[in-house]
Amino acid sequence: MPKKDLIVDLPEDEHISEIDVSAEMKGSFLEYAVSVIYARALPDARDGLKPVQRRILYQMDQMGLRPDRGHVKSQRVVGEVMGKLHPHGDSAIYEALVRLAQPFNLRVPLIDGHGNFGSLDDGPAAARYTEARMAPSALDLVTGLDEDTVDFVPNYDNQFMQPDVLPAAFPQLLVNGASGIAVGMATNIAPHNLAETIAAAIHLLDHPDASVADLMRFVPGPDLPEGGVIVGLDGIKEAYETGRGAFRTRAKVAVERITARKTGLVVTELPYMVGPEKVIEKIKENVSAGRLKGISAVQNYTDRIHGLRLVIEVKNGFNPEAVLQQLYKRTPLEDSFSINAVALVDGQPQTLGLKEMLRVFVDHRIDVTTRRSRHRLARHEERLHLVEGLLVAILDIDDVIAIIRSSDDAETARARLMTAFDLSEAQASYILELRLRRLTKFSRIELESERDDLAARIAELREILDQPHLLRALVKTELADVSARLGTPRRTLLLASTGAEAAADVAGSDASLAALPAVSRSGKGMDLQIPDDPCVVVLSAAGALARIEGGDPLEAGPRAAHDGWRAQLPSTARSQVAVITADGLARRIDVVSLPALPRFDTGLSLAAATPASLLLHSDSPAVGLLDPEGESVIAMGTARGVVKRLRPDVLQRDEWEVISLDEGDRLVGAGPSSDASDLVFLTSDAQLLRTPAAKVRPQGRTAGGMAGIKVSDGACVIGFWVVDAPDEAVVVTVAAAEGALPGTGQTTAKVTPLALYPSKGRGGQGVRAQRFLRGEDRLDIGWVGQAPARAASADGAPVELPDLDERRDGSGSPLTFAIASIG
Repeated sequence: MPKKDLIVDLPEDEHISEIDVSAEMKGSFLEYAVSVIYARALPDARDGLKPVQRRILYQMDQMGLRPDRGHVKSQRVVGEVMGKLHPHGDSAIYEALVRLAQPFNLRVPLIDGHGNFGSLDDGPAAARYTEARMAPSALDLVTGLDEDTVDFVPNYDNQFMQPDVLPAAFPQLLVNGASGIAVGMATNIAPHNLAETIAAAIHLLDHPDASVADLMRFVPGPDLPEGGVIVGLDGIKEAYETGRGAFRTRAKVAVERITARKTGLVVTELPYMVGPEKVIEKIKENVSAGRLKGISAVQNYTDRIHGLRLVIEVKNGFNPEAVLQQLYKRTPLEDSFSINAVALVDGQPQTLGLKEMLRVFVDHRIDVTTRRSRHRLARHEERLHLVEGLLVAILDIDDVIAIIRSSDDAETARARLMTAFDLSEAQASYILELRLRRLTKFSRIELESERDDLAARIAELREILDQPHLLRALVKTELADVSARLGTPRRTLLLASTGAEAAADVAGSDASLAALPAVSRSGKGMDLQIPDDPCVVVLSAAGALARIEGGDPLEAGPRAAHDGWRAQLPSTARSQVAVITADGLARRIDVVSLPALPRFDTGLSLAAATPASLLLHSDSPAVGLLDPEGESVIAMGTARGVVKRLRPDVLQRDEWEVISLDEGDRLVGAGPSSDASDLVFLTSDAQLLRTPAAKVRPQGRTAGGMAGIKVSDGACVIGFWVVDAPDEAVVVTVAAAEGALPGTGQTTAKVTPLALYPSKGRGGQGVRAQRFLRGEDRLDIGWVGQAPARAASADGAPVELPDLDERRDGSGSPLTFAIASIG
């Protein structure tokens, strides 16, 4: 067949345009990049949420999925969000919903999930199998949406409206962090403690010129959902100043004896987003390759009741601390986190430091509170206007009824009411809609009460809007309320450094693991890795040791609750101290071997301190500290009531006797003592003896002491203290139920000024410190020292003590939680 030319006829209203492909690609890529940056990957600095997260929470609020309602299928939430607000796939929406519900991912989860929402090692179940509703914390993000607190914008097809940003009653960007990869930029922000970030925001409200260092008094570092330990604070400070920085996170590991002959490393907390299966896999891989030595087995005992518990068995002859350092080096037990704080500010991506993030949030809260106050003022004024019209009608109700009955229609009645009673159109319309049951005397009283209440609220709102300091005070009050409701104690420990790090440097290769001592006593090598800076060695109330940066004595901080300490001793990082134990011995220990804890004005935690028994390799508990080279007189007391003051004596030994104890006796307390000090004994039958230290002459090392307090049959001394300022000291006593085992059955507690107890000579019985109630027969625990006293439970959580009681021998107040230590 002959070939024919192909002719295409175009409609008259269409034409083909030639374009530059490179220009088109650039424009299309730019549009795509902008879409990813603004609509998907980066959070808004005001509410800390990405668009998909904001849409999920808003739609769940619209669906009524509040914490007091039942859960619904996650698939239903995903469908509602996708159909009305989010023009993307259902998998992306469900992934965002899952992240908002994972407690190991967010510091304060925003969704209450029911079902399998995944773990650190496994993904979640499908959306059709899980259920969800809003968590209580999410309500604080959406509260106020109906009060014109934020702007609303159309959805993708202009059929629905959605909030441009949520009101956000707490700094969500800092509290839960964020991560996302956009085009040409990324963000990665660590989670923080809610109470700490709100405290910093309140401080910034009061002090707009506050520096980053000032704010770090309140936010010393990230607070990761699964706890763990952050080692080194320089990277955190850099990130808070510039928006970029990195820090190291470590697992929380304790050395425990798991069998009679086996020692193990017990992991109870892991670095952020690290799962136990990943750790086990890396350990097995390194052991098989010969890079890790000294490990015989790894067992995972993690469950829902006891939480994470990973036991790494150490072979006999290998030092557990040295094995741990190799684990940190070669497994995810130590990980790094890089902060790159990029968020949208006024629609533009910006890298933000700590102050900038808090500033954006604070400005947002001021704007939200201002808009809400204006909205409420307008509503109250509108309602007051109607109530005043209604009161006018009720006063002349007969005339009102006559006008309405004689009018041909509603419009005529409205016009006549407006003329007769000088009412506005809104007031007249409201009167026409009045129900007859509102015409009672009681209704009139209600209306007058409502009018007065509305007038008072309007005056208050106008005052708030007219005076900026009142507006800021309202913002502070609301922030404090959120902190009180949602705040939780810090989970992540912050360490400036650890003594074990230096040991790892000395250990070098794996071959030296078995030879490395747990505590270096040579004064060379290990301690030379750390500057000889001043520090304070602290013995906690629970019997653990740590060194605190800085040479000033520790004092109670203004905000955060401290773990109590039993003794403190000024020293330097490359010095030695001696720990006095209950068996009457003093044992030297290198200060550098103790974990180094930072000092903050907002408080410190001794939860990272190392148990003295592990450092000293002794089962005898620590009772005090002394300077081996010092010249202080040390006073000590025993369970049988013996007291001794030890003369200073410099000995070049690692271990020496400080008191000659009788068979079955033990030390219960020790501390530096001058002649002006008071020595205080407290017995299990609630007898307290306060005697001047000058009445006890100092003795040599091998002396057995002298009579301190006379102890009744069946009783024993539960504590001995040296008090330098009796007028500022308090006595804390905790009674226990009759027949209860030691450490259990606590019933009541009492806090009394020490000044109420008379000073007596040694050798007597003292005076009663607490009157036992029926069913109580002994003191379970007690403490004497400078106020304020700090009590903690067995897991380290603070326990509130009763108020000061001026009755010396009165009974105690009921206890809610058992007290394990006081300091």
